[in-house]
Amino acid sequence: MSLSKREMAQVVARDIAPGSFVNLGIGQPTMVADHLAPDSGVVLHTENGMLGMGPGATGDDVDPDLTNAGKLPVTELPGAAYFDQADSFAMMRGGHLDVCVLGAFQVSAAGDLANWHTGAPDAIPAVGGAMDLAVGAKQVLVMMTLFAKDGTPKLVSECTYPLTGLRCVDRVYTDLAVFDLTADGVRVRETFGIGREELAARLAVRVAE
Repeated sequence: MSLSKREMAQVVARDIAPGSFVNLGIGQPTMVADHLAPDSGVVLHTENGMLGMGPGATGDDVDPDLTNAGKLPVTELPGAAYFDQADSFAMMRGGHLDVCVLGAFQVSAAGDLANWHTGAPDAIPAVGGAMDLAVGAKQVLVMMTLFAKDGTPKLVSECTYPLTGLRCVDRVYTDLAVFDLTADGVRVRETFGIGREELAARLAVRVAE
């Protein structure tokens, strides 16, 4: 059975190295914060100016002045720090983040990322800090469904949507499989509810043995 969004977030959280400084992109990636082990030592950065962000806030824990970059209420962990957006982007651009987790419309086999615009005339572009994260983070992870609503794969040989960054994605987490993007090609780390042969048959990219 394919993974739910929450289960995908659990898999991503599992693979983040203890003690990492991590930025979670808007959308599905924000769910990763809810699945990090309390003793992991992972420090979450949010581009609107916070270091030491905790899981999402609910009930009496909701503070309207305490949100992530997607405007969702969050908690703070002991030692959390606040700063202006210029300093936040300096952290992103300066190579100070170990990992970023981003959503995507498409990822190419070479690691190209397209996640800010589909190119459709009525689509609303959403650049945010994705371009800065794509080139500034030491490791770029993508979290997305493997297939679009029309059934076409989002892991492609070449992106057809406007690019966010070139050769920047290291690993792709999807509802059906996790892929490493290497110099030798696309490699499957693990699958969920689908065989490797069926998976390869449904993709338009060559999957390395």
